[in-house]
Parts: sequence; C-alpha cells; structure tokens
Amino acid sequence: MAAVDPLILSIIIGAVVLLAAGIGIGVAVGRRRALERQRQAELEAEQRGDAGAAGGGDDDREGGGVATLDPDLDPGAGTAAGAGPDLLDRPEAPRTRLQRLRARLAGQNNALSRGLLNLLSGGTIDEETWEDFEATLISSDLGVGPTTELVDRLRTRFKVEGVTDGAEARRILREELLALVDPNLDRTLHDQRVGDDPGVVMVVGVNGTGKTTTVGKLARVMVAEDRDVLLGAADTFRAAAADQLETWGARVGVPTVRGAEGADPASVAYEAVTAGVDLEVDCVLIDTAGRLHTKTGLMDELGKVKRVIEKKAPVTEVLLVIDATTGQNGLIQARIFREVVDVTGIVLTKLDGSAKGGIIVQVQRELGVPVKLVGLGEGPDDLAPFDAEEFVDAILG
Repeated sequence: MAAVDPLILSIIIGAVVLLAAGIGIGVAVGRRRALERQRQAELEAEQRGDAGAAGGGDDDREGGGVATLDPDLDPGAGTAAGAGPDLLDRPEAPRTRLQRLRARLAGQNNALSRGLLNLLSGGTIDEETWEDFEATLISSDLGVGPTTELVDRLRTRFKVEGVTDGAEARRILREELLALVDPNLDRTLHDQRVGDDPGVVMVVGVNGTGKTTTVGKLARVMVAEDRDVLLGAADTFRAAAADQLETWGARVGVPTVRGAEGADPASVAYEAVTAGVDLEVDCVLIDTAGRLHTKTGLMDELGKVKRVIEKKAPVTEVLLVIDATTGQNGLIQARIFREVVDVTGIVLTKLDGSAKGGIIVQVQRELGVPVKLVGLGEGPDDLAPFDAEEFVDAILG
C-alpha cells in the first residue's frame, strides 16, 4: 500500500475534528435559539396579562431562576454534550447583580474599611491618628506612593477647609478616594462585533486565579444581555478545563469549541474564532492555559495564541484575571502579562474574601490598565462590571 502524504492525513483529521465540533455547536445554538423563542413567548404572554402562560412568575424573570425548555421548540434541545437535564439557567441581569455585590462589599470587614472608619469616627484627628491611618492604607495594598499622596491631600484639605465634623470629613475623603480609583478610565468591555467579525476576548492569568470560572461567568453576563456567545477551550493542558468550560456554557445554551487534551492551544483558539465567524456570533470568549509569569517559554506561547487568532479576526480585548488576595504578587503578574499580550483590562476575583482592595489603585496607576470586572463570591452570577463610585461608596459603608 502506498504511503499516505502526512499533509493530506493532517487535513483529513482536521476536517473530522471540525465536523464533530460543528455538530456540537449546532445543537447548542439550537438550544440558545429555543431559549430566545421562549423568552419572546413570555414577553408576549406578559403583555396579554396572562402571566401563567409565560412559563414563570415575575420572580423567575428577575434572574437567578431556571427556565425549562419546551422540547417541541427545538428537536435538538437538551441533547448537547454536558447539558444534563433539559434546563437552562436564567442569568441575573448586570444591573441587579451590581446592586447586590455593592451590598456584599460594604459588609466586608477589610483593613481599608476599618482604617477609613477609624479616621472618620475618632473625633480629634491628631498626628498619631494620621500615622495609624497611613499604616492601614499601606497594609491594604494601596502602595506607598498612592498612600502618601492621599494622606497629604487629606491633611491639607482638612486644615484649609477647617473640617470639624464627620460628615464633612466623609465628603472630602470620598472625593479623594474617588480621584485615586479614577472614574474617568475607560472601563468599556470591547467585546462587540467589528465589521463581519465577532468580538474576540482572550482571558489570561496564572493558575488558581479563577480564570476558567471567570470565562463562564462572563458568558452568563453576555447571555443576560441577549447576546450570542461562543466559548473556546484553549486550555488544553489542564485535563478538566475543557469539561469545566463546556459545563458553564451548557447551563446557558452557549456552545464550546474544544480540542483533544494536549492539543495545540493556538489551533483550538483559531478553530473557535473560525466557528464564531461562520455562526455570526456577537463574541468569542477564549480561555487560555494558566501559566506562571516567570516561565518565559509558556509566556511566549501565549503570545503565539494571540498572533494565530488574529490571522482570522482581531482580538478586541485581553483580560488578565488576578486573585485580589495576592496583593503585590498580582501586580508583578500584571506587568509581565501586559508585555506579552498587551493586556487591556483587569478582572479582580475573590474581592469578597481577605482581599484588601488597594490593589485596584496600584494596578491602574502603575500599568494604566483599568479594572473592568470584579468577582465578589462563588455564585454563578457573582461577577459584575467595576464601577469606581460604587466601590468607594461600598468601602465607606
């Protein structure tokens, strides 16, 4: 028998992989469209005043509930791999989750909040009070530079404006904190279509920061905004990563493109973007393998993934996921990742735990990269757009 040309063999194998991915994607898109048709039916029923015909009460429509798909709406509904029962989650609307997360942040007993409270409630503010306040700010990961700047400005304003009561001190403190967090930074998530191409968002970070979970939660945010999303499981090194991402997508009817374990991550990412272009989705979210920022070879490979994707469509956003509890180490990570893949936004996870909050100022100050999203819990909808005013008001209590 004549030997088969390796190039021809590679093309055949690639075609089979794409065909299999296409079948799974088609089924998942059918589930997504079925959900959209059901939502439309609910709206029409509500307009007729027949809430019962809409398939759920007002509480269910507010978010966090579960919508059961009618099998008659789509013959493929509920058959996608990893979908489980014939149920799709109803993600919470971004507006309501932001209000809830603000309340959660306000309830955290972190060092920054305590230091601000002590300054405002201590009566006479003497030299010892200022020194304690300065030490608290530094320990909250605000950094020496921003801390010195904030304390100097507060001392000057308190003296010049003759602050004598807590309400006035609180107003000035809010203004100065807000200036540090910088509400004027562009925190827009650049995930919109560009011409005929979908928005392409790469999500990067070291292991253990909650990167894959963040991709899944971000998909939920987009689905809540009635947008078509596709996931790319380009983390081919961690055995459970693709399964984890596929499960997140299946919950809300979002398809996932994945490869074999150990496959070339750049090829999987490229195939995902190709599928996104063909299906005319609004956005493709690419999960990448977690890697240590100190490993030069792995970081170079991350740059390769971005370059290969851009042969098909431009990468419109690169989000770096940082564990807010890591403090200064998170800042070091941000510097190196930015050099390799031009990070355009930060996602701070675990801000609800022992995180000190000051890293928000440091990352933005030193890198010029805005914090765009924050994670404040383990729930599937505990990811929200970062809002400078909401953050400052929350830590002031």
